[in-house]
Amino acid sequence: MSANYIEKQISGHSIRIETGKYAKQADGSCLVTFGKTMVLATAVSSKEPPKEFMDFFPLTVNYQERFYAVGKIPGGFMKREGRPSVHETLISRLIDRTIRPLFPKDYKQETQVIITTINADREDDLAAAGLLAASCALSLSDIPFKGPIAGVRIGRVDSNLIALPTADQMENSDLDLLLAGGKGFINMIESASNELSEDEMVRAIMFGEKQLAELVDMQNEITVKAGKEKREYVPADISQEIVNKIGGLALFDLRSAVNIKEKLVRNSAIDKIRKDIIEKVSGEFEEDNIENKTKAAFEDIVKEVIRVKIMSTGIRIDGRGLDDVRPISCEVGILPRAHGSAVFTRGETQALVVTALGSKEDMQIIDNIEGDRRERFMLHYNFPPFATGEVKRLGPPGRREIGHGMLAQKALTPMIPYEEDFPYAIRVVSDILESNGSSSMATVCGATLSLMDAGVHIKSPVSGIAMGLIKVDSNYYILTDILGDEDHYGDMDFKVAGTKNGITALQMDIKIDGINAEILNAALNKAKKARLYILDKMTATLPEVRDHLSKYAPKIAKLTIDSERIKNLIGPGGKTIKSIIDETGVKIDISQDGSVNIFGDVDADMEKALEMVKEITTIIKEGDIYEGVVSRVESYGAFVKLLGKQEGLLHISQISQDRIDKVSDVLKVGDAIKVKVTGVDKFGRISVSRKALLLNNQ
Repeated sequence: MSANYIEKQISGHSIRIETGKYAKQADGSCLVTFGKTMVLATAVSSKEPPKEFMDFFPLTVNYQERFYAVGKIPGGFMKREGRPSVHETLISRLIDRTIRPLFPKDYKQETQVIITTINADREDDLAAAGLLAASCALSLSDIPFKGPIAGVRIGRVDSNLIALPTADQMENSDLDLLLAGGKGFINMIESASNELSEDEMVRAIMFGEKQLAELVDMQNEITVKAGKEKREYVPADISQEIVNKIGGLALFDLRSAVNIKEKLVRNSAIDKIRKDIIEKVSGEFEEDNIENKTKAAFEDIVKEVIRVKIMSTGIRIDGRGLDDVRPISCEVGILPRAHGSAVFTRGETQALVVTALGSKEDMQIIDNIEGDRRERFMLHYNFPPFATGEVKRLGPPGRREIGHGMLAQKALTPMIPYEEDFPYAIRVVSDILESNGSSSMATVCGATLSLMDAGVHIKSPVSGIAMGLIKVDSNYYILTDILGDEDHYGDMDFKVAGTKNGITALQMDIKIDGINAEILNAALNKAKKARLYILDKMTATLPEVRDHLSKYAPKIAKLTIDSERIKNLIGPGGKTIKSIIDETGVKIDISQDGSVNIFGDVDADMEKALEMVKEITTIIKEGDIYEGVVSRVESYGAFVKLLGKQEGLLHISQISQDRIDKVSDVLKVGDAIKVKVTGVDKFGRISVSRKALLLNNQ
């Protein structure tokens, strides 16, 4: 088999791109070896133009991981990979957001990009490898793609920036930044950080551009060797005659309609204009798909009217200036039975956010090729159709919901107290009740208030804001707290979350070729001003974390046992700990260091469980004094039950100061006596004395 390849060292990683050997029937394919990780990417696009005119690009991006990549058999009954994991969904979404703006606007052929990790080393970056492979497969293909692009992760350890860090380096990093783009431009950013300043964030983003350029150069080099000539396609265009006709009919009414401040009233007015235009134009032109073409042309005119209004007047469609934040209201404690609750409303966006606390067994078990782990803090985001006044089928969370929830989770994670200080599992659920502009950032604000209402001692409150951009040539206009329409018709969706001390999460999608450091700086600084304004509104409602947990939250009792006694507490096959749980109704978490947390709702049950754990795990030492019960009487002495099943031998000579002929003359089974431990031999056998205590009392 003939193959072309290129191999380079970039930031200490050996990176190889190979094509022409595998998946050759795809329009474009490549195998990327990133360190020891191998990713196969394919790109296929329909040769036939769509039968109907479409106003969107039907692109599907699927990133998938094979468990065999790490020599592992999947868990569960089926023993095969099932629906995409959250990890796979997030990487699919990252790649989609990066490559989608780089196809011609008039290209509407159905296109599918599949990226499969077939060999994995847990030290290598799967997202960066997947982005590189997807871009390269498209660049090598005959599909019209304005790439190549690449992705690079940036970490920061001891204030030093690291490109393409290993998993071990990321353990100590206060920044997890993934940026994607081409040579000289960035069009996607995803970041989590521990209160980085705006200047530090821009420096990290600019630092990553060099590595992007090197990865793009590799793709250009192999594309020259093995790339296909780009195909001819039938543009999904609309005749200028139709565009001019629609413009002449619609412009006057549209300029009036876009000045209506209320979303639903404005949309209703625009819909009426649209229907009137479709009826008039459809009767005049006899082209195929004239109705869909009219809708698409009308949409472009609406976009232009809104953009021109903002650029020419500095006034947005809801009457605000460029830097204005919509009115904000906050409510807390609205659900008495929940452990914590809040409603955050910003303009026409509203999030109901609720916190629930649990034990370790309530943590999310993550099982993927990067290894098994438990996730203690979870944030789940739901977007029901009524939030935008629509009727849709309800189903499991989609990519958007998973992505928005993870962005909010990243924003709050650095502020969650350490497990040793707050050993609860924490689940936050955001139900969006109304939406017109960033509901993910409303979720961040609502989640902060909900956690504070629940008594979770977060390190600092977090707020978030979505920024927009309109850019024409060298002129640009940054919009604070964008509406849904401003996101849809604008050139950037830039979400920033953080505390008063710095940024904790950032997500940016660019619909144009990219932005520079000047625009980044301006957007981040405007976002900071808005974040601090929102924080003031939030803390005016709830200035401090509640000083107590909800009475409905599980109570917790803590103790530390000798790690050598963990096996005693668990018992054979978990029999001992299960018996305690069954008898008391509590939940028990055990850590390897001997920390034991007992969760329960009833004080008496928790106290009983605590005593049972102590009885089983306490190491009896010489000098300890116990109130024991005689469990057995022998000729040479009596056995006294001290703790749990632990017994001590009370020799006949240690029962009394006086001589005793028969033990049974003094003691019988069931007698309660106080004894002192006088010795524990190497086999754990315990000797006790009653006589020693009697002597001490003289």
